[in-house]
Amino acid sequence: MDIRIGHGYDVHRFSEGRKLIVGGVTIPFKSGLLGHSDADVLLHAISDALLGAAALGDIGKHFPDIDEKYKDADSRVLLKEVVGLIKDKGYEVSNIDATVVMQKPKLAPFIDEMRKNIAGDCRVSIDAVNVKATTEEKLGFTGELLGASAHAVCIIKR
Repeated sequence: MDIRIGHGYDVHRFSEGRKLIVGGVTIPFKSGLLGHSDADVLLHAISDALLGAAALGDIGKHFPDIDEKYKDADSRVLLKEVVGLIKDKGYEVSNIDATVVMQKPKLAPFIDEMRKNIAGDCRVSIDAVNVKATTEEKLGFTGELLGASAHAVCIIKR
């Protein structure tokens, strides 16, 4: 069995007038994350982890922010495309562990829905997806509410 591990990281700044979408869930908040797509920091980190594990580059390579086709794109659609790309190389997702770093809002009430979205989009059991949320104790750009980041690790197998 061929087993590979991938790591992904993403960051986006907060911006007024945008929806806050994390893990495919729209979360009530005064601002959202700025990006060419919907700026779902969690799904971008997961997509990068999966692509990295399969040695397929990163989301910027496959969904460039200079391509108008991806303007305001739904990151769940992009994640499904990533899963298709790794499947084309003979891999499937084994598990995902991810952490969102965001001072506010609190994400705990939304984590189960995020896990459900990710599991469905990646064609795995919800038990194969873990999502955590943390703050940086008011330190750095996330602590100052300037933006959010996410880390993800995954295992894919052939």
